[in-house]
Amino acid sequence: MSSETFESVWDAIEDTPAEAENMKLRSTLMMALEQHIRAKGWTQVEAARRLGVTQPRVSDLLRGKIDLFAIDTLVNMVAAAGLHVEVQIREAA
Repeated sequence: MSSETFESVWDAIEDTPAEAENMKLRSTLMMALEQHIRAKGWTQVEAARRLGVTQPRVSDLLRGKIDLFAIDTLVNMVAAAGLHVEVQIREAA
């Protein structure tokens, strides 16, 4: 049995490096939104109103349903929450 190590779980489970990078970005955005919602003490209804989405969308976000969210949707939600996104690009390991 050989053991392979990965920088991220996404690197291990996604088929291509591009898919892994996409998932890393989406998960980072989702976690930031979840932390912000919880820190503000928003209910799902209030979060939905502030983010410009429906309450079921907020529920999906808080339950980690990453496959239901595109990067652009998450960036829009982050901006609506009053947060700022910065991107850092570097050489792949």
